[in-house]
Amino acid sequence: MTLGFRIVERRRRVSAETIELFRDVPVANVSDVMSRMAAAGPDLRPLHAGGVLAGAAFTVKTRPGDNLMIHKALLMAGPGDVIVVDAGGDLTNALVGELMLSHARAIGTHGVVINGAVRDYGWIRSNSFPVFAAGITHRGPYKDGPGEINVPISIGGMIIEPGDLILGDEDGLVCVPYDDTGRIHALAKSKNEAEAKTLANTLAGKLDPKLWVDDCLRKLGCEGV
Repeated sequence: MTLGFRIVERRRRVSAETIELFRDVPVANVSDVMSRMAAAGPDLRPLHAGGVLAGAAFTVKTRPGDNLMIHKALLMAGPGDVIVVDAGGDLTNALVGELMLSHARAIGTHGVVINGAVRDYGWIRSNSFPVFAAGITHRGPYKDGPGEINVPISIGGMIIEPGDLILGDEDGLVCVPYDDTGRIHALAKSKNEAEAKTLANTLAGKLDPKLWVDDCLRKLGCEGV
């Protein structure tokens, strides 16, 4: 088996039904119920006009500055996928732009995540096709390889397995492992509903946060409460 330059078959993938279930759940709520231990870091930001990113991870690991394997991923990915690229966070070269992103949209993918740079920002920000990236530069990429497709990758310490659920909104990105989607959705939905009630009580003047704040401070040994 060749390491560093290979294409692997993706053996599992979250369902379309699962993807749609998560569209109405904020990333922050998903992160909270996952103990705030899964995040791609603050560098990856949404660059598109707006809208939720939700889909099945189609992973790519590439050498910084090279997009050959991303082109191959565009020939393999399909509807409902999110092409997630670990390029080491390097911002020297843009790995995708309008042409490749238009291709990704045309084949029905739900978005593109680049742990690196992109270009054609004017096109990206005027379209709703979800694009998350670490930066922007006009300098184009190389096409020499190596790289890997459908292997586990890590972005900002967050492990992403092929076929996992990828979610993104204005607050950033989170990956929900394939085997945990059902449990995480139930917990995140409950969290979201509880927060909605708290907000309603706050706006109605029925919530007194002083009670729990002071109680917490006393338990932690704070003087002067």
